[in-house]
Amino acid sequence: MKKLKSFYKKLKHPPIMESKWIYPLAIASIVSIFIVFLTTLISPNGTPLIPLSIFVESKLQSLPISDASPPPRFAYLISGSAGDGGMLKRTLQALYHPNNHYVVHLDAESSAEERLDLHNFVFNHKIFAKFTNVKMISKANLVTYRGPTMVANTLHAAAILLKEGGEWDWFINLSASDYPLVTQDGKYLIHTFSHIPRDLNFIDHTSDIGWKEFQREKPIIVDPGLYLNKKSDVFWIRQRRSVPTAFKLFTGSAWTALSRPFIDFCIWGWDNLPRTVLMYYANFISTPEGYFHTVICNAQEFCNTTVNSDLHYISWDNPPKQHPHYLTLDDMQRMVDSNAPFARKFHQDDPVLDNIDSELLFRGQDMFVPGGWCIGNRENGTDPCSVVGNITFLRPTAGARRLENLIGSLLSNDNFRSRQCI
Repeated sequence: MKKLKSFYKKLKHPPIMESKWIYPLAIASIVSIFIVFLTTLISPNGTPLIPLSIFVESKLQSLPISDASPPPRFAYLISGSAGDGGMLKRTLQALYHPNNHYVVHLDAESSAEERLDLHNFVFNHKIFAKFTNVKMISKANLVTYRGPTMVANTLHAAAILLKEGGEWDWFINLSASDYPLVTQDGKYLIHTFSHIPRDLNFIDHTSDIGWKEFQREKPIIVDPGLYLNKKSDVFWIRQRRSVPTAFKLFTGSAWTALSRPFIDFCIWGWDNLPRTVLMYYANFISTPEGYFHTVICNAQEFCNTTVNSDLHYISWDNPPKQHPHYLTLDDMQRMVDSNAPFARKFHQDDPVLDNIDSELLFRGQDMFVPGGWCIGNRENGTDPCSVVGNITFLRPTAGARRLENLIGSLLSNDNFRSRQCI
């Protein structure tokens, strides 16, 4: 102990005569080592021996979060199956804004005539043609809700949006049985999302699997949509599997609003995690309720960006069953009180949709939701959005506090960090 104390004392108070040559020697040594290190990296002709771009990660990186002030833009996937064509068109019109981007998809179970009707609606519409921001997946995918084909279809739509190269900040997946409860511009969706970080991901999630461990994690299923041209339910394999140890499983709602950086991460895949998890979920029951949740909560750069909400009003049994209730006029006030921007599920042409159009969206039949970009008049039943003005102008609308209250609650000290990837 005395020797150690003496040693530390010498380090703090070295002899004066020794310090005259120790410090110059130390500095000279450091400089020499640095010069030698540089010469090992530089070739005789002056080029680096180890180029900085040798690793693929330097090329495949997520897009930086912009600090610019332009309003945020949304990219939507609206998907449906046989008989959903009419409702899909209605939902598209209720969601439309020239600054956003849209991909619509009717799966392979729908008839060629129904898909052709949707194609003609999209490509012959004067407003869609003017802004070219609505794309239709012409080669229809066969989608099984409980299997991985729904996730594959979602990734397909996201890849199309990335290939198109348009500017957008959040990717939102909806079905034809979803419907908005707020307008796109004004002081609703675009305005509210202008005031939050654009790397946030709205995804309802939990690691408390409970009964799902036995009924969903351990069973092995095969999705016929992967290899048949006719839709049928998944079938089960007798053998069961163990819970993975390489990553932690999460579950939640299939409906999400995912940031552009996270979509880049899932599609471009500079980390192998999205592919590894996708392979695991290829034989998983109810894949849409686990894939993105498991990826984001196991990715270090994204697990702190989650907001634990799917931004929907959904009416469930208690305990929840496989599918929620269909919403009717009796649910109208509860939908409004939820402050949610979306709701599901709706029967096609249910009277409650007309009520939402008139009271919340101010939308006429077969018209767009009027916004700051619409400068036409309503005379003789004319759609005011048939005449286009400044598409960046946002028109304030009544009841704006509803969505602001929801987002404020979700990002509060009580709800934000404490509910991330738990």
